[in-house]
Amino acid sequence: MFFTSLATFLLLPAAIRAAAITNSTIACNNSPALCSKTYGQVTYLGAHDSPFVRDESTGFSTSGNQYYNSTVQLSAGVRLLTAQVQIPDGSTALHVCHTSCDLLDAGSLTDWLIEVRTWLESNPNEVVTLLLVNGVNALGSELTAQYDAAGITSSLAYTPSGPSSTSQNWPTLQSLISSGTRLINFVPDLNENSGAPFLMNEWNYVFENDYEITSPSDFSCDLNRPANLINRTPQAVSNGMMPLMNHFLYHTDEGSLFSIEQPNATYVTTTNGEAGLGNLGTAAETCRSTYGRAPTFILVDFWNVGPAIATVDQLNGVSSPVGRARVSTANEAPTSDAAPPPARTWTLCLMSIALLVTYAVL
Repeated sequence: MFFTSLATFLLLPAAIRAAAITNSTIACNNSPALCSKTYGQVTYLGAHDSPFVRDESTGFSTSGNQYYNSTVQLSAGVRLLTAQVQIPDGSTALHVCHTSCDLLDAGSLTDWLIEVRTWLESNPNEVVTLLLVNGVNALGSELTAQYDAAGITSSLAYTPSGPSSTSQNWPTLQSLISSGTRLINFVPDLNENSGAPFLMNEWNYVFENDYEITSPSDFSCDLNRPANLINRTPQAVSNGMMPLMNHFLYHTDEGSLFSIEQPNATYVTTTNGEAGLGNLGTAAETCRSTYGRAPTFILVDFWNVGPAIATVDQLNGVSSPVGRARVSTANEAPTSDAAPPPARTWTLCLMSIALLVTYAVL
């Protein structure tokens, strides 16, 4: 029976066979259940200050917000990467730096964008979002030059259908994947993007809660940005703006001469977990109730701890993710041989095999 069914399947026109596989077996962002959802209906795990890593490569810098680099983040299911754009002293080149390039310089913006592009090219069924904090007020044309140099503008960048949330119709993940425009780009306070419509002013589409939290009892779902919508959360939601839920703690290094705020790694097991004061699971449910919908983005430090992605999977109704790399959930930086290699998404191959097995049962 298996060979008869298999032979019948293989005799079908190629287009029909492809449609059968594509429509029923392809995973979008690690789950077939997400393919038919619009971009704005999905919840995405975000790595706050994605390129700023606390590991051997940075001397375990206490300014690092993550234990694993952006490639590993993406392979393990993170789908929102944020970074700060700065310029090193004595240079004109745009870099990704943590507040100041003297504090933590993760290299040129172009190189980081190339890292993201390389991962996307190896994982054709994934939609990724970038949020660039424009610390030097770079013009849209200047940022576009970095995207051009990274080979992104003409191939991967998505251009919105409208200039704000009230006129924007978000496509489904499957539509974004089919069109190849799988990289969504936001820049806060972008005043000029002529010639760069793919760079979206964040505050035209997204609102955020507070982000400068030092006590786990202070987490709130109240809208904090954009400033013109403070105390008007219902209006932001009704206008179709997508909620970005910041959920990370800072602590002040009392031994520092300048009392610098640093990512709080000590409490992150609770912060990113599902129990305890200020935990992510409860906060996400609270914000879902407040907004009348799940947050679109959940932004955390040390994303692997918790694990934070468990809360995101629950919000998305995903119980069996596909093609997601496994990473340690330990609250510590990996050693040089502990970090997993970048994972390619072999979804189509594996799901095609599963389809053939299904025919064997018929």
